Amino acid sequence: MGSDFHGVMPYLVSPIDADGVVMDTVLARLVEHLVQSGVHGLVPLGSTGEFAYLNESQRLRIVQVVIEAAAGRVPVIAGVAATTIADATAQTRRYARAGVDGVLAILEAYFPLAEPQIESYFTAIAQASDLPVVLYTNPNFQRSDLSIRSIERLAERPTIRYLKDASSNTGRLLSIMNAVGDRMQIFSASAHIPACVMLLGGVGWMAGPACVVPRPSLKLYELCRNGDWAGAIALQRRLWSINELFARHSLAACIKSGLESQGFPVGAPLPPQTSLGLAARKEIEQVLTAANEGFSP
Repeated sequence: MGSDFHGVMPYLVSPIDADGVVMDTVLARLVEHLVQSGVHGLVPLGSTGEFAYLNESQRLRIVQVVIEAAAGRVPVIAGVAATTIADATAQTRRYARAGVDGVLAILEAYFPLAEPQIESYFTAIAQASDLPVVLYTNPNFQRSDLSIRSIERLAERPTIRYLKDASSNTGRLLSIMNAVGDRMQIFSASAHIPACVMLLGGVGWMAGPACVVPRPSLKLYELCRNGDWAGAIALQRRLWSINELFARHSLAACIKSGLESQGFPVGAPLPPQTSLGLAARKEIEQVLTAANEGFSP
């Protein structure tokens, strides 16, 4: 599998049963559905995948199932998230041996870190394998986020070739793009601004909603690639109702509830998170039905 990452790459959920066992069959079915829908890649162990709630064996099994189900048809980019460099590099090597096509590098920090310390974490991941690395910057959730200066320096590393930005700040994105030039390609992380990011020069987006609206997401990407910005913005506005739900409910609970309504028994969000109530589940089902209307199943 090549490493030209682009397009719509859904953040996969992590189906875990009440005994903590990965539900292989359900996850494989979801992967097959998304690949058949035409997605350009798959990202297990992202935010929607509840990586912070999984143990080492669960994470590895999820990656293995996704790789097996994808069967080389689309790239698999596994999330690597840790508080220590030792853990992050071990994860990177483990997933490389399993056969992933790239890693999404996430920093989990408890204590504040200085800029050189943050850079050392991502540098170590890049040096742990020959895999392409996608930096993940999310100032809303990360205690120690990447500065533009750090991103510029990290872009000098040959394997750090992509950035997934969840700041929703297009001014920051422009500054990043101006700083790194063609050394790094940009993905949107939030599903409510991909058309804007594509207009600025982005190459796609990695986001949970693509799990439940894959075909509308692919149509949006196609409109952007073809320069039909009026059509893209119209579809983006139509899909905005999905993101409004996430402002009221937790991300993983929303995506898992939506998948349940679409026939994928992916289970509840992992405790201490809780499942949504009946009214919220009905609302999500109605919004997703409307969003997918007119797109082939």
